[in-house]
Formats: sequence, structure tokens, C-alpha cells
Amino acid sequence: MVTGAGRGIGLAAAAALATAGAHVTLISRTKNELDDAVAAIKAVGGSAEALAADVTNIDQFRDLINSQPVSEILVNNAGMNRPKPMIDLTVDDYDAVMGLNVKAAFFAAQAFVRRLVTADRPGSIINISSQMGHVGAENRTLYCASKWSIEGLTKAMAVEFGSRKIRVNTICPTFIETPMTRGFLSDADFRRQVLEKIKLKRLGRVDDVMGGIVFLASDASSLMTGSSLMLDGGWTAE
Repeated sequence: MVTGAGRGIGLAAAAALATAGAHVTLISRTKNELDDAVAAIKAVGGSAEALAADVTNIDQFRDLINSQPVSEILVNNAGMNRPKPMIDLTVDDYDAVMGLNVKAAFFAAQAFVRRLVTADRPGSIINISSQMGHVGAENRTLYCASKWSIEGLTKAMAVEFGSRKIRVNTICPTFIETPMTRGFLSDADFRRQVLEKIKLKRLGRVDDVMGGIVFLASDASSLMTGSSLMLDGGWTAE
């Protein structure tokens, strides 16, 4: 299962898992995007289905998880950002970002892991975090707070469910060119500042995340839990 799968990193994750042989359930609010994504996956021989749902509707998403066959992989990807100076952030900004990035992600993971525990199945939960879950940045206090929360959630889940062979890790990308980042990356000065921090001197692409998704979903990472896979181009190396 992949949340926020209609575009960007979520869509890339779904495509990568399907290419690796998984049957993938793509979840987002936007049905037409999901249908296009499923059609594209099937066109190259993959197996996929679409489920339209809003992960911020906690009860609806839990019921959706419970209505489906047990899956062993969750890419907990749905997220957002409202970059602003901290002194300009509003309660609405806080509720929107923390509501999706933390509350919805927490309860999506809870619903998923409950199914695994009930079915006595192993699994891999991949929480999509960020390099901003490991560092701070100007105008990103709220986003950083949300992703540091996801890092803590991941470690605690790894401790709690390790004995059940349920692994929980994060992927932490740098700035990836996606619909969500396109607006602020179009600012030439901001783009320059970002590239100065990335040691490989290029922005990330969604396909840069695909290998990491397959790695954490597969037995290739069978001894890895409670960890962060840094795909940050060296941002956090100093």
C-alpha cells in the first residue's frame, strides 16, 4: 500500500514496487490521478489497483485498511509543506501540516500494523520523512517539527514491533523535484541556496527514491529497522 500515490514520490514508490513484482494498492484523494497511474503500471506488466481515500479521515482510512486483504508493505507517504517564517505561521498552518504529516501518518501506520499483528504476519513500514527530520532550516520550522516527529515514531515502532518481525524505517530525501516543491524551487535564489547545501550539486529526482523504496521493502534490508535511509545528496554530512 502506498499513500499519496497519485504523484511525486508516492507514484514513484508505487511504480518501483510494481516493477519489483509486488501487487500495489495506490491510495490518494484524487481518483483520476490514481486511475492514470494504475493504467500506466498495468501497461508495462505490473499489478496495481486504486483506492480513493483521505488519510486525514482517520476512521475512513482505518475501515479501508480493514476491508482489504492484508498487505505486508506500507509506504506512508502522504504529506505537505507550508514554508514560512515561524513568526508568520498560523494555527491553520500548524493544523494542516501536523494533521497530515504527523496525525494522519501515525494513525495510518497504526491501522496497518494492527492488521499485521492480528494476522500474525511480518511486514515493512516505510515512513517517508526528509532530511529536514535530521536538521533545521530557515522558514521550515513547522515542516521540520513534523518530520522529526516521524523519525521518533519510526524508532519507537521499531522497538515495539521488532519481535513480531515488523520492520519500520524512514527514507529521508533532499529536495526532490515534484509538484509539491516546484513552486519554491522555481525561485532562482532559493534553488541556488539548496544546491550549495547538496554536496552532489544537483536536485533529487523521483527515480532517486525508487531504489531505496525497493530496498526497504525487500529482504535485502531484513536486518534494518528503526533506521533512516538518507537520500540527501550529502546535505546532512556536515
